[in-house]
Amino acid sequence: MRQQRPMKKQSVYLIACIINASLLVSVHSFAGHGRSQMPHRAFLQIPNASQRVSSSRRSLSQFAKAKSETESSKEITADDLENIIPTELHHAASDDNGAESKNGHKLHSLRVPQIHLPPRFVPGMSHQQHDEIDESLHHNIHISEIDEEQLHHNIHPHQQQLQHAKQSVSTILNNIMPSNPLVSATPEWKRLQKHAEYIKTTHLRDLLQDKERCDGMFAEHDGVYLDYARQRIDKETMKLLMDLAEKQNLKGKMDAMFNGEKINFTEERAVLHTACRASRDQEGTVFVDDMDVVKEVHEVLDQIKYFTEGVRSGRIRGYTGKRLRNIVSVGIGGSYLGPEFLHEVFKTEPEGINAALGYSLRFLANVDPVDVERTCADLDPEETLIVIVSKTFTTAETMLNARAMRQWLWDFMGNDKEVVEKHIVACASTSATENVKAFGIDTEKYFFRFWDWVGGRYSVCSAAGAVPISLLYGYDLFEKFLKGANSIDKHFVSAPFEKNIPVLMGLLGVWNMSFLNYNSRTCLPYAEALLKLPAHIQQLDMESNGKYMTSHGVEVDYPVGEIDFGEPGTNGQHSFYQLLHMGQTVPCDFLGFVHSQHDLCVDDEELSSHDELMANFFAQPDALALGKTADEVRAEGTKEELVPHKVFKGNRPSMSLLLPKLTAYATGQLLSMYEHRTAVQGFIWDLNSFDQWGVELGKKLAIDVRENLLEARNADDKASQINTGKPASDRILNYYVNNSRDRESKCVDGNPTTNISRKNHRDYPPQRHDLGGQVGRLQ
Repeated sequence: MRQQRPMKKQSVYLIACIINASLLVSVHSFAGHGRSQMPHRAFLQIPNASQRVSSSRRSLSQFAKAKSETESSKEITADDLENIIPTELHHAASDDNGAESKNGHKLHSLRVPQIHLPPRFVPGMSHQQHDEIDESLHHNIHISEIDEEQLHHNIHPHQQQLQHAKQSVSTILNNIMPSNPLVSATPEWKRLQKHAEYIKTTHLRDLLQDKERCDGMFAEHDGVYLDYARQRIDKETMKLLMDLAEKQNLKGKMDAMFNGEKINFTEERAVLHTACRASRDQEGTVFVDDMDVVKEVHEVLDQIKYFTEGVRSGRIRGYTGKRLRNIVSVGIGGSYLGPEFLHEVFKTEPEGINAALGYSLRFLANVDPVDVERTCADLDPEETLIVIVSKTFTTAETMLNARAMRQWLWDFMGNDKEVVEKHIVACASTSATENVKAFGIDTEKYFFRFWDWVGGRYSVCSAAGAVPISLLYGYDLFEKFLKGANSIDKHFVSAPFEKNIPVLMGLLGVWNMSFLNYNSRTCLPYAEALLKLPAHIQQLDMESNGKYMTSHGVEVDYPVGEIDFGEPGTNGQHSFYQLLHMGQTVPCDFLGFVHSQHDLCVDDEELSSHDELMANFFAQPDALALGKTADEVRAEGTKEELVPHKVFKGNRPSMSLLLPKLTAYATGQLLSMYEHRTAVQGFIWDLNSFDQWGVELGKKLAIDVRENLLEARNADDKASQINTGKPASDRILNYYVNNSRDRESKCVDGNPTTNISRKNHRDYPPQRHDLGGQVGRLQ
């Protein structure tokens, strides 16, 4: 669904012309029938272009001001137009042929102006700036030589036609030129703001005593249980949030995403990570540019299954004929955080433990050479398969690490093209095919494609996650993960909002951020296997909704985009829970499971280790909500001077998610819930949650700095200084260069700092080919 764009001045001027045309039609209807003589000739005089723009700006400015002073988002009514319709038209009655009125008088010389289109609006301006620049383009029509008394008698019977004309104009304005495109200008938003003032006077200690309220604040689907009774809300809050969702066409936006409409409008792309886990029976239901998306996905999944089973069975082997047992996944951002979160869960999943016996998986993300060293430590390159995950195959950090791993393989097995073909595979977009081929990878067998409509942070269900995870744990376990995600996808698009878990989570996120002004949020999984989930959610939310520009090209005037962080319980309790209880208020997500992946019952202990863990899971939300009063502290015998230090104010919101057990299926459910929560918040805030232009500037500047460093390293005069034109940058760059000259890091033959291998390549004679690889090699 194409989002509305900022209005161009041409459009506004055209609207003004339409308004005039409507009014002139109404004048035509007032005129009477036929021509007759009139003692005073009437003229509708159209001003020149400059007069037209000036007067029209004044008239629409008055209208916009009056509208904002009442209720800025209400629909424009006929009465609202009284101030912008030229008052003379209330007395005019003629058509363009000088039609005769009831009293036999005529109106002559009605002239329609030529349309002169003004310059465009400046994209990205705030609504207020637009108002200042283009207050109106309504024509100021002057009427002279009109016998006002006679026309006044003529117009009275035609008030209905005038009212109809004004209503037509109001419809045009409401449908084509909304007065303020920001959601904060809607009555629904303003009602929530007013309601928030009331909620701020309440305390969760009292709200949680309302059994009827608490019994209604939960949702359940396919084993997932959401309890949100400890949010600072009442029934009215939820009703108002549902009204806001309807106003923002949340359901329509959700459907547009699932149907493959190009809702990522800044990149002209569909958003279909959900298709990556769609079942095969959904083929033929979603198309993008005439491509059957689900069919395409399953073709790739079949390819991945065949390949990964071939590696695990020993049918596909390395360059020297050895089994491939070590997998190194090279990627950054979404190509790393999502798959690693999944890997940590499967590592202790009973089926995963058995499937991974004899294999290992490591992730190489950071461009820091120490990460390369740690990744390669104690690995046998002859038994190692490198998976390069890069959507474009141009990401600077990923491609440098990819070249490092290729060199590592060559250093051990020789500089042979076949080494790359048998030890490196690629997961990338179809648009990157030539880049993949140029790297030396066999694009016929070992190129696993995903698509531009799968964003990096949403790509764990695509080949980016499927290849490394299936290599280690087998395709069948990864498929169960996909089925769990698909279960929540179906729930998301079909369940009523009042019982829709991702929708409820998203609306409560909007409530806490935009109305209660809580600018942080924490994810607290009471399961050690989810230790990497908070980092994944951090990228998912902050890269998606860390924006300030709406789809209309207007800057937001309301808080959006929380700071997300988290840590598994109970580790977090001994880290940052002090702040959660007594510092700034941070809404919390508690994640728990009825059954542990591996429970432990220690001799002579009354409870199992999992029960001990879950006791904390249930206690912490109550501690945050209820707090501890001064009287309760005194009742414990605390000295009076210490009482203020031990009081817990409470009233700190949280929600709890409880699932049966942390399995591959449940992990898919969790992933889908959080992906859709992010989308819901973006839809309500009117953001594009699927681009990430904020990362581009830093990348561009890093390229510039790289050139500065290269020039400094290669300079004949070692005393030469970097000069970027930015004094602060020059100072620290020169400090770095001057203090690192004793370990010149230019990649030249014989330079010891380029050593990756724990033995060199001399045992294997290098082969000549066009892939490079000689520069930086040990001699």
